[in-house]
Amino acid sequence: MHGLSYICHIFVTNTHKKAGLHRKNNNLISQEEITIALRIVAALVMGSLIGFERTYHGRPAGLRTHALVCLSSAALMLVTVYQNEWMTAVAAETIRTDPTRMAQGIMTGIGFLGAGVIFKEGLTVRGLTTSASIWITAAIGILIGIGFYAPAILTALATISVLSLFRWIEHLLPSEFYAHHIVKFSRSDALSETELRELTSQYGFTVANFSTRLIAEGALIEYRMVLRSHDRNCAATLSDHLRQMPNVIEFRITPTGD
Repeated sequence: MHGLSYICHIFVTNTHKKAGLHRKNNNLISQEEITIALRIVAALVMGSLIGFERTYHGRPAGLRTHALVCLSSAALMLVTVYQNEWMTAVAAETIRTDPTRMAQGIMTGIGFLGAGVIFKEGLTVRGLTTSASIWITAAIGILIGIGFYAPAILTALATISVLSLFRWIEHLLPSEFYAHHIVKFSRSDALSETELRELTSQYGFTVANFSTRLIAEGALIEYRMVLRSHDRNCAATLSDHLRQMPNVIEFRITPTGD
């Protein structure tokens, strides 16, 4: 009788232990789900903040693009970090997790997306800054995906500072201003190359890459050149002067830069 009581006691004790272990595992899974949800939300917020700055300045890749880039990077890193959660058909000791390989694949894929926002507008290349912002947004998503919140937040704040605050600093710093200049004259009433160079120099420009060609079956002369100056306002004053010249048929001054 005492032996039967002892066996029953052991059975009940083991049952309670298993039930407690089961509850513990359920709590652990629930905590992991909360962690995953927090990382996804954090990636959405970080990417949206950077994308908002790009949207505000009218860039082709804006709020939605940056939010999706950050979300996708974080989600892919979560696949690697929680690899043992979805590879249930494989023995745990055979799983070899290497998050760096996933990070390399993400950055390689982002390179194609970044190249898509770089475009040539006439003689000016635009979109380089937006491409760089997409790349850094992917890196922030990777940091969030592996749970590095502090570096991710610092990187996001630094990125927003570079995109917004540094724009104002760039205008304060002394720098050379470059612009592509195209001007057309009637062939019978055109300025010579020397006269045009003197005109632009009067407004503070130096000329490089000067080229001349006849267009409209020889009726017009077109001059193309690159203008350089230390004062951006020189372009406006030169433009005012060209508008007042009756022999100027058409002209264009296109600043270079992002």
